[in-house]
Amino acid sequence: MKTLSPAERKLLKARAHALKPVVAVGSEGLSPAVITEIETSLKAHDLIKIRASAEDRDARQAMLGEICSLTGAAPVQHIGKVLVIFRESQEEPAPPPKKRAARKQARRTKRSFQND
Repeated sequence: MKTLSPAERKLLKARAHALKPVVAVGSEGLSPAVITEIETSLKAHDLIKIRASAEDRDARQAMLGEICSLTGAAPVQHIGKVLVIFRESQEEPAPPPKKRAARKQARRTKRSFQND
């Protein structure tokens, strides 16, 4: 489980604010299907929110630790029933798209009927 510096955590919290939970952990708890879904979501997005239905705060905190240890993610935030985790993507970021070369302006020649 990776630890984040306070500055990194602050930036990730700001990014996560606008996100909606992509995975919901139901009454069954952390089943293999839920872990698989979390893995899939982390591959697609490096920062995700998870909604946990556990009533006990300590149970949710333990769930956050277990998720992070199984997936190799870092815990970012735990507010109420929403857990936020982050894992750097293993893929190299795509190179920025190349800018199209500006077209040269065609040189306008004087027409025979124009004066110098």
